[in-house]
Amino acid sequence: MTSYRNLEALKETEPFPTGIRRLNYLISELDGVYHAIALKFKLSDSAFQILYALCNGGGSCPLHEICNLYGTSKQTINSSLRKLEESNIVYLQNSGGRTKTVCLTEYGQQRIQDSVLRLIREEDNILKSWTEEEQELYLSLTQRYLASLREKIPVL
Repeated sequence: MTSYRNLEALKETEPFPTGIRRLNYLISELDGVYHAIALKFKLSDSAFQILYALCNGGGSCPLHEICNLYGTSKQTINSSLRKLEESNIVYLQNSGGRTKTVCLTEYGQQRIQDSVLRLIREEDNILKSWTEEEQELYLSLTQRYLASLREKIPVL
């Protein structure tokens, strides 16, 4: 009950900033779009994230990077990996010590042609439809926001 009262007090004294509300809305909408795309490709969100990371990595990616990149728990990623392995889409390769790399199989490489790679081509087309200045502005501001937010983690 106390935290609810604190939230109400916050609403009265400091309205939720419009810019943050809009940013949160856009991030949520973007997440929703990617979820809808994953469903269209008949993939769970985590399987989609794994395959997207593999495409971005040229067909392979260290397992810990996949978890870190998407902020998805290791358990969730491992569960999806097992299903992707059973479907002969990916395999795990030891990379020394306890480090593992996730790799696409030949079948996996074929499977991503009409799914994740098709999406990446469309994303690239969207960026290419913007001027170089618009692309650079969007990417540099997004990078700056991300770096600034990361710097705030210790003080939160």
